Amino acid sequence: MSADHPVCDLNADLGEGFGAWSMGDDAAMLEVVTTANIACGGHAGDPGTMRAACRAAAEHGVAITAHVAYPDLAGFGRRFLDIAPADLTDLLIVQVGALEAMARAEGTAVRGVKPHGALYNTLARHEAQAGAVIQALRDLGDLPLVAAPGAVVVERAREAGIEVVLEGFADRAYLGDGTLMPRSRPGAVLTDPEAVAEQALSIASEGRVRTADGSGLDLPCRSLCLHGDAPGAVALARTVRDRLEAAGVHLEAAL
Repeated sequence: MSADHPVCDLNADLGEGFGAWSMGDDAAMLEVVTTANIACGGHAGDPGTMRAACRAAAEHGVAITAHVAYPDLAGFGRRFLDIAPADLTDLLIVQVGALEAMARAEGTAVRGVKPHGALYNTLARHEAQAGAVIQALRDLGDLPLVAAPGAVVVERAREAGIEVVLEGFADRAYLGDGTLMPRSRPGAVLTDPEAVAEQALSIASEGRVRTADGSGLDLPCRSLCLHGDAPGAVALARTVRDRLEAAGVHLEAAL
C-alpha cells in the first residue's frame, strides 16, 4: 500500500438473516462497501438469504467472500467449539460450497473466505484449527483467506501457498497485543462516527491503530471491516467511506 496513494477494501458482514428473521440493511451497505462477507449457514444464513445476498452483491458490483463459522446458529458463531480438525474442514467446505452454488446461480463468484466470530479469534492461536481451515482452502482450489495480522493462520496459509488479505476493524477497539477487545468489555465496539472514521483512516493510510490503553500499534492491512448489524451502521459506514475518499484513499475490492 503506497503512502502517497493508499488503496483499501471496505468489507461488511452481510446476509446474516435466517428464515423470516433479518439483520441489518444489506441493500444500503452494498452501496458503500467493496466486499460483502456473506454468511453461509454456520452462524446465520439460509439458502434464500444467501441467494438474495449474492444477487444484490452482483447487482452492485461488490466482491463476495464466504463468511464461514462454527455451526452455532443459537450463539451467532460467537462461542468456541472444540471441533476435530477433519470435521471442521468438512464443515467449512460445505458452507463455502453452498455459497459458491448460490453465487454461480446469480452470475457471480466467491473470491475468498473470511472466518467469523469465535472461529476468527481462535485462528489467532489455535494451530490445529488453523490447519483445518488451510486444508479446506486447499481442497476448495486454494481460495484466498481474509485474516487478522499476526494470527497463526496467516503464517500457515502463506506456507501453504494461500493468498492472505490482512484485515483491520474500523469499529472495534484493539488491545496492546493486536487482538480485538472482547465484546463483553465496555468500549469494545466503537459507535461514534468520527472515532470510527479516524481509526479507519489511520489504519488505511498509516497502517497503525491506537489501542485501548492509548498506545500505538502497527496494523498493516489491505481491508477494513465495518459491521452492518449495529444501529446506525449504514450512516457510520458512509461517514467512513467519505472520510477515506476525502483523504485520497482509493477504495477497491482486495480480491
